[in-house]
Amino acid sequence: MAKYLVIVESPAKVKTIKKFLGPNYEVMASNGHVRDLPKSTLGIDFEHDYEPKYITIRGKGDILSALRKEVKKAEKIYLATDPDREGEAISWHLYEALKLQDKKVYRITFNEITKTAVKESLKNPREIDMNLVNAQQTRRILDRMVGYKISPLLWEKVKRGLSAGRVQSVALRLIGDREDEINAFIPEEYWSLEADFTIDGEKKPLVAKFYGKKDEKLSIGSKEQLDGILNDLKGAKYQISDIKTGERVRKQPLPFTTSTLQQESSKTLNFSTQKTMRLAQQLYEGVEIKGQGTVGLISYLRTDSTRISEEASKAAAEFIEESYGKNYLAGEKNKKTSKGKIQDAHEAIRPTDINRIPSSLKDSLPRDLFRLYQLIWKRFTASQMAPAVYETTSVKIDAADYRFTVAASKVKFDGFMSVYTEADGEKAEPNKLLTSLSKDTKLSLEEFHYDQHFTQPPAHYTEASLVHTMEELGIGRPSTYAPTITTILARRYVGKEGKNLFMTEIGDVVNNMMKEAFPTIVDVNFTVNMESLLDGIEEDSTNWKVILKNFYPDLESAVEQAEKTLEHVKIADEETDVKCELCGRNMVIKYGPHGKFLGCPGFPECHNTKPYLEKIGVSCPKCGKDIVVKRTQKGRRFYGCEGYPECDFMVWQKPVDKKCPDCGNVLIQKGNKLCCADEKCGYVETVKK
Repeated sequence: MAKYLVIVESPAKVKTIKKFLGPNYEVMASNGHVRDLPKSTLGIDFEHDYEPKYITIRGKGDILSALRKEVKKAEKIYLATDPDREGEAISWHLYEALKLQDKKVYRITFNEITKTAVKESLKNPREIDMNLVNAQQTRRILDRMVGYKISPLLWEKVKRGLSAGRVQSVALRLIGDREDEINAFIPEEYWSLEADFTIDGEKKPLVAKFYGKKDEKLSIGSKEQLDGILNDLKGAKYQISDIKTGERVRKQPLPFTTSTLQQESSKTLNFSTQKTMRLAQQLYEGVEIKGQGTVGLISYLRTDSTRISEEASKAAAEFIEESYGKNYLAGEKNKKTSKGKIQDAHEAIRPTDINRIPSSLKDSLPRDLFRLYQLIWKRFTASQMAPAVYETTSVKIDAADYRFTVAASKVKFDGFMSVYTEADGEKAEPNKLLTSLSKDTKLSLEEFHYDQHFTQPPAHYTEASLVHTMEELGIGRPSTYAPTITTILARRYVGKEGKNLFMTEIGDVVNNMMKEAFPTIVDVNFTVNMESLLDGIEEDSTNWKVILKNFYPDLESAVEQAEKTLEHVKIADEETDVKCELCGRNMVIKYGPHGKFLGCPGFPECHNTKPYLEKIGVSCPKCGKDIVVKRTQKGRRFYGCEGYPECDFMVWQKPVDKKCPDCGNVLIQKGNKLCCADEKCGYVETVKK
């Protein structure tokens, strides 16, 4: 009979861990949290020092009963939940729910689900770390306070089903602020200029880019400026003034953290943050491998550390030397200096065994699991390899007072790039012509190439760039990035078109309301400071109850003030003069997941709906019909002709009832400027307040 009980979080881990331990061990799963704050109330006892009121989660009664039976039999109980704050809190909740005070209870953690790691953890048990537990409790209670106090206000002022969150509201603000930047952006004109030179004995021309004056870089801002430069260069003699050759080292990448894995899998594999974490969880917990049984393939997936254990580093060195050669081994360890907010308790995400190369698993893994494992394996292997070395050549060509440049690079030693290159990594640009050049080489101008361009607005956030920004600012933690983005997408505050995230109408309303009524909650610096306070609890330098006592009264008074001052925002049910063809009633404007639409007020008797065409009082410059507000399939707003598909006029910014004096096209509003809808025209005027 089993003497020892090991309790893990996930049933998927049970099978993997059971085969590592002998018959003396029983392994069972709690299926995540077993206790939480009640759904029906705030769940905080303010009269008794802000004590949380935990209850058993519905549906977990049978699991707890089964665990209690095994607890009675066991001599020792090992709580083996995940190695982070959340996991520590789950262990503590199990300790309380199972009443383990009189039992021999040990907390064990392992960074990977391998036989060595699991057995080693049993040799090094410890007590539950209450600092970690309290840090997690505080986050949970703060989030509950914000959600349960502000969400009902949104229901009252806007519509039911909305929610506010401490981190999600800041993420929403980041997206809203970026949209404001994009909408207010004024494109600026610039020109590119290139020169083709012929060289005796060479078939291909040498293409050089305009640099500027000999002593300063110059940008060309107009056609007039370009014409002036071309005029100055008429009849000029072109001479090579400098040729430089050198080497440039490209450092190997760091191994993956949660954030960088989410970013790179989005760019390389086109996975959402949610999908990346779901697949990584499977790789961590264990996957059935032909001939090997269930195997945990990667280390723990929620981490912001780039540290690698000595054992893993040594195994990687042996593999690289054997597979690629000694010269491919990294010299100095590839480490990142820790910022204040980085917790270095864990390792980076890496394969549990570097010798388990991706190609050997291709037949055992579904396609997406294989692609993610391959990405993690390649990144880790590359992180332990030597840097790449480029051979660079740069040439300066002078004429009159101006300078043209041409540069090229080729890989001299591929180093880590033999295994892995990042999705947005630089590419080598070899140019064989440069190797034959000297200062005496005669150049003959063949022709100029020039093009007009316009500066582009800041890019919309993608899931990857939003995660990057949240990490850079210190908002949230590895475990919160994916749930935060999933929530704002699920609430329809944010839509997704391709990879781009953008605000929906309901998102705009909620964001503006939060900024007006709760500026502190959506303030980036406040949220970052709160994260550092949570870190302080973990490090035993901050009292968790003090944080709650300081936070709640301010929140409560802000909610009371908002109830009095915030106006109601109606997003639906405005009557129109459009008649329902089925029953004759005037149709009303309703709001759905993709924005406004016309619905019959006789619902549910009459189910008639049709698209809502919101006129803005501006005529289409192409056909004269009304311009209306439309939405893409994903919910992003644009302005198009009501005569579509016969007329294809559309713009992203709102047009105004004024024509461009230069070309007659419609003008669009961008912040406090009016710009011609045709970027090539370039007309801009400032709107007087």
